[in-house]
Amino acid sequence: MSQTKTRVLVLGGGFGGIKTALELASLPHIAVTLLSDQENFRYYPTLYHAATGGKMTASSIPLAEIFKDKNVKLAKGTAKKLDREAKTVKTTTGDSYEYDLLVIALGVVTNFFGIKGLKEYSYGIKSQAESQRLRDHIHRQMIDEGKPDLNYVVIGGGPTGVELAGALPHYIRHVMKAHGLKPVRLHIELVEAAPRLMPRMPKAYSKALARRLRKLGVVLHLSQAVQAETADSLTVSGQSVKSRTVVWTAGVTNHPFFDNNKFQFGERGKVMVDAYLQAETGVFVIGDNADTEFSGMAQTAIHDGKSVADNIQRHIAGKRMKTYRPKKPAYVTPVGRRWAAVLWKGMHFYGWVGSLVRSAADYVGFHDYEPWRLATKHWVAEYEDEDNCPVCAGKA
Repeated sequence: MSQTKTRVLVLGGGFGGIKTALELASLPHIAVTLLSDQENFRYYPTLYHAATGGKMTASSIPLAEIFKDKNVKLAKGTAKKLDREAKTVKTTTGDSYEYDLLVIALGVVTNFFGIKGLKEYSYGIKSQAESQRLRDHIHRQMIDEGKPDLNYVVIGGGPTGVELAGALPHYIRHVMKAHGLKPVRLHIELVEAAPRLMPRMPKAYSKALARRLRKLGVVLHLSQAVQAETADSLTVSGQSVKSRTVVWTAGVTNHPFFDNNKFQFGERGKVMVDAYLQAETGVFVIGDNADTEFSGMAQTAIHDGKSVADNIQRHIAGKRMKTYRPKKPAYVTPVGRRWAAVLWKGMHFYGWVGSLVRSAADYVGFHDYEPWRLATKHWVAEYEDEDNCPVCAGKA
């Protein structure tokens, strides 16, 4: 007599969702389906590099590659409607997926806070498509005008904004040289509403980041509010800044799936969960979506995925689930080439040693999802450049 398998539906192809599915994939009594609106896994820690000339393969891994020979069914679609009684999730195209246990790891979406013009005119780097659009714009501007923009403006002093601002000086100089333009002084600005960069981090960490960015020639505008953007300017605290290259990295909000399906939220706008990361019985919410202590970090999403996968196995076996224990992540912020800030177990260190730590962390990060051979391929790609501009290609 065949035993009925427990159907586990995982929503989201990010760090947490993939880790959950991988942890459950080898269990014969569980049938795992992973539903994602993307065919690739975005490795967010390297997207800033993809936006500044790095290889896209360092920040994009096909889900089919990750789950090759794994007992996981991959489904393409955007989750829309949760039917709690029928235990089904419907997509925007009307497809329906049944489950016995549900894991939701949909990640966050961009929030422009209603600031006029940002959605229409700013650039982003939260996906390969957005990164490519920014790269194409920088090249096209050089070709059309024969000079760099008056100002390159990064909005947001969080990890993504700091990393991008640190990488832009070298990249823009590289593009200028490739297009045969004479070196000129670049104007790269970073705008942050808080009084310091990465305000949740210790002050010493923030100060080290600020010193490094200023050394690279980046001008910091702290305690400054963005008010509007047009096609060729940005208004910051009442002042107009001429620019056609504004990159928005400042705001995210929880996925609309939760609001549309009447989940309960905490003060930070994240979904309230119990001691086992359940929003309700049999429905687990993890990673950026969950109202947990270190939510928002990739390491946290991975930790959540492992914890939930373990508790799903315990639940199916009739055992008591384990209480979730948050795990404090290590913080590593690269700023320019061969330099990174590190906060790990109370220790701070900066410079080339920090960049080695970041490199090692990325290697381990890729291996979290793939065998060493494939992890090495993606890790090596992180140190290779890739530009699709025909002018640059002709000069290679």
